[in-house]
Amino acid sequence: MDRDLLYRFFEGDVSVEEMKLVKEWAEASEENGKLLRRERKLFNAMILAGHVEPADRSTISYKKKNYFIREFLKIASAVLITVGITATLFSIGKDTDDVNVAMQTITVPAGQRVNLDLPDGTNVWLNAGTKMQYPVSFMKDKREVILDGEAYFEVVHNAKSPFIVRTHAMDVEVLGTKFNVEAYSKRNIFEASLMQGRVKVKSPNNEKMAVVLLPHYKTTLIDRRLVVSNIDDYNVYRWKEGLYCFKNKPFARIMEDLEKYYDLKIQLDKKSIANVILTGKFRISDGLDYALRVLRKDVAFTYRRDKNNDVIYIK
Repeated sequence: MDRDLLYRFFEGDVSVEEMKLVKEWAEASEENGKLLRRERKLFNAMILAGHVEPADRSTISYKKKNYFIREFLKIASAVLITVGITATLFSIGKDTDDVNVAMQTITVPAGQRVNLDLPDGTNVWLNAGTKMQYPVSFMKDKREVILDGEAYFEVVHNAKSPFIVRTHAMDVEVLGTKFNVEAYSKRNIFEASLMQGRVKVKSPNNEKMAVVLLPHYKTTLIDRRLVVSNIDDYNVYRWKEGLYCFKNKPFARIMEDLEKYYDLKIQLDKKSIANVILTGKFRISDGLDYALRVLRKDVAFTYRRDKNNDVIYIK
């Protein structure tokens, strides 16, 4: 299979006929399927390492491929993301031209974040504990991703193809804009914040539950209602820079956020400090122990870590 065609397929720059050709070739033998997955991983590595340019597709030498393999392994060991072709969930085309397309899945572990470009050029930052699925090639009339966690999107404008973020609670639909979505299913929360452009937030099960956001506004799902309010602090979106920022936030809520970032359970046994209001910021890479030591300068508490069960007890 021509490598230029494969890389255009990964970028979404192919016709329906070319998609069929790649699909038929990949399913023709187990070896072809393995080769497709291997080339996809190399392509992902180049994206994550920031080495993908359209002009590079046809000039990738074996020397460069080996370099990209090393880059991929280095990134995988440092960031611990898992990138792979998983399930066939989306369809490309209509009627008899329908073509099934495999989904990419990216999972970001605790304490890390990932930046990548989607097949249409949309740039996405993924926060810690986030899982996102997207097709190797978007449909012509719509672009859909599935998000469980937090992500910041800079969507490439395409009036003929709306960009849709599906979450456990709400869908977010845009044409081209900058926005943040926090929708961790385990925490049962949903919040969408708009920085630029215009977005529509709607329930997939109730057409009447929908709001249109303008810049500098956010909507939060509270008691099964979408509540719109002003964005009063943009520092909270600096997680893209590796910072956890909080302003006038209760101690208990801060502990919940630290649970998300470090993927463990924090049990607050000292209830008297739950509502202490704090403002500050931490570099996530400094670790949980550092954050707790700094917080102890303003709040009186001790803590004990149960390493066997990944639980922190606050007393």
